[in-house]
Amino acid sequence: MIFTGIAAGILAGCALSSGTADTGAKARTPEEIKKSGTVRIGVFSDKNPFGYVDENGEIQGYDVYFAKRIAKDLLGSEDDVEFIYVEAANRVEYLKAGKVDIILANFTVTDERKEQVDFALPYMKVALGVVSPESSLITDVKELKGKKLIVVKGTTAEAYFTEKYPDITLVKFDEYQEAYDALLDGRGDAFSTDNTEVLAWAIRNRGYEVGIESLGSLDIIAPAVQKGNTGLQNWLNEEIRSLAEEQFFHTGFEATLRKVYGDSVDPDSLVVEGGIVD
Repeated sequence: MIFTGIAAGILAGCALSSGTADTGAKARTPEEIKKSGTVRIGVFSDKNPFGYVDENGEIQGYDVYFAKRIAKDLLGSEDDVEFIYVEAANRVEYLKAGKVDIILANFTVTDERKEQVDFALPYMKVALGVVSPESSLITDVKELKGKKLIVVKGTTAEAYFTEKYPDITLVKFDEYQEAYDALLDGRGDAFSTDNTEVLAWAIRNRGYEVGIESLGSLDIIAPAVQKGNTGLQNWLNEEIRSLAEEQFFHTGFEATLRKVYGDSVDPDSLVVEGGIVD
């Protein structure tokens, strides 16, 4: 497999390839991807445990697990994937520009995003959460008044708090690692993103706790393709439906997330099989 750190600039010992395309490039169909021999999939490189580069420079995570299976079923080998590192704020643009075929970067489905990209069936469900230091734990949104809330640009957390709580001061960063560093060094009082992600981070970082475990509506996460790329969208939908027969995403949870969450997260509260949300 190939790794391309276009957005994050993190190569971590991986082979470099351009992974670029002209702005506004036409999306590739499944047939064109097969002909090329490589599928380009956008993932996070700093959102553990969903998409991250480990201490050995290897890309890991729940989204990555799915991406490898896509490559195997579409092209014959899980090594036939080019991982392109993206940030939350540039996921749409990377699809529009044809820099990636598919985005698998914890991409929450929203009405606004549906106007710009096409989503396949969901494979995960989440809500927002808020993590803060145990010594000054935030357990209610009202407690954020007069405080600084860290968010990542282009995320549902940014959109949610901007719309619902405009009086809360938001401290915004481009990358997840920047956001967590800001929380650790006190540049903000709390950080909000998907509850599954902040819970995993709090487990790894002693002294921090998710005081607000579920905020806003239940959201779904799905693969995204360039607007109008119905061929690839339909292929992904059939892939997700067929994978339900083997409970693929539950297996993915056990392989990538169980070691992080232990028994603190019920797989059924996160995993979606066959694109059907319970």
